[in-house]
Formats: sequence, C-alpha cells, structure tokens
Amino acid sequence: MAHDLAAYADALQKQLGDGRPFTVVTLIDIRGSAPQVLGAKAIVTTGGIVWGTVGGGKIEAAAVTRAQELLTNLKQECQWVTWNLQTDIGMTCGGEVKLFFEVHARTQWPIAVYGAGHVSQALVRTLLRLDCHVTCIDARSEWLDKLPDHVKLSVDCVDEPETTVESMHPRTFFVLMSRGHATDLPVLAKILQSRTPPFLGVIGSKQKASVLKRDLTAMGIEKAKLDSFHCPMGLPLGNNTPEEIAISITAQLIQVRDEWKRTTASC
Repeated sequence: MAHDLAAYADALQKQLGDGRPFTVVTLIDIRGSAPQVLGAKAIVTTGGIVWGTVGGGKIEAAAVTRAQELLTNLKQECQWVTWNLQTDIGMTCGGEVKLFFEVHARTQWPIAVYGAGHVSQALVRTLLRLDCHVTCIDARSEWLDKLPDHVKLSVDCVDEPETTVESMHPRTFFVLMSRGHATDLPVLAKILQSRTPPFLGVIGSKQKASVLKRDLTAMGIEKAKLDSFHCPMGLPLGNNTPEEIAISITAQLIQVRDEWKRTTASC
C-alpha cells in the first residue's frame, strides 16, 4: 500500500505540474462483491485514465465517463456516487460501490480569441497571467506561431474559424478580433445562431457594430440577439496601443465574469 501511495503521489504531482485538468476517482466503500480493493484510485483526464484503476470493465468505463463530465461542469468540484453493479452498471456481480470524484486544476474560465494579430498578441499574453484557458483561432499560421508556448494556451489554425464554434465549451467567453469585418462576421453569426455565451465581444467602432447588425439581420439573425454582443469591446480606458486595448478588454472580461458568477452562484 505504501508503494501504491508513493506511485499515486508521483502521478498526482505530475498532473498538477502539467497544469491540465483532471479528476481523481477513489473507491471509498464496497458492499458485497466488487472488482477492486477499498481505496483504489484512478486519475482521469479528458483523454481517459492516465494512472490507476477502480476496477476495470464496465465500472471503470462508467467512472471515466462521470469523471470527464465533471471536468466540463464549471460549478461542481466533487461528487459521491453509489452504484449497484448489477442494476446501475450492468455487471453480473451483485455488489455495490461508492465512488468519490474530486476535480483538480480545472479551468473555471474558457476564453476563445478569434484572430492572432497585434492586439490579440497583447491580449493573449495578458490573459495568460490569469486563471483561465485561452484558445486562439486564426487561418494564419505565421501569426499563431508568434504566440507563446504555454500550458494555458491552445492554438487552432483553420481556414474557416467559424467551424470551431460548436466545439467550444458551453461557458466560453468569445473575443472576436480577426483581420476585419469579413472574417469576424461568419464567426459572430455562428455564435449567435448556436448559443448564448456569457460574453461575446467584437473589436471595432460603433460604425462597425451598425454594419455587423445590418448584415446579421440580412442573414436572418433575430433582432433580440443583435444587442447581445459588445462592439466596441473593452472598458472606456487607455489609449489605442495594442497593450492598453488588451488591458481594457481584459478588464471588461473580468467584470462580466464576476457578474456572471454572482448571478449563477445559486445554481
């Protein structure tokens, strides 16, 4: 057991060092027959088990699914479940197990930045200092290559950035700052057609906002959604350098994030 605990401690430290989200699953109670020993642990990431086991087969498959679901739930940090292995899991043995799921190092704040130009370069670097995970999407690999290599940053080089919207976490904050109106519009339309994010902002002027709303109306976007995005984006402070624009946008993102947390705290 001491050897197992040492191996678990090493695996846990490695996952914490990687900075990627994971769930620890622990078998905390057994009644009747069960395919593992009390105290068995498994470390689960979005890609599956990276260490340990809580029984293999159907029970482990169910545990992995539950652990991965918790990684996408922004509000739940832990969970106890009691499963009858026959009726709940579909195993022939008639035992019962209780599992404890504990989420570690999960980002509470996913942010998608569309565009990797000058302002985006400054914004991404500012955001990486915060407790968030940033995904930067652009069709230009040469601009994405200028971004830092960071555990809290993912990059996606695609010719049609709007195709990435559906894969984003339901609570993603969206920041649109691509090469201009023609490239921001398809992404903006896709977001408005498919979801209601906590934050949706587009860099630009009031004139750009008017043009965007005109074009969105022509695309069939309902009027009620036309006022749901921020354009201009950012708090009214600072000058027009990329660095200060980045600070003003970051300040607005924090402001909206805190308000969203207050309004959803009871959920």
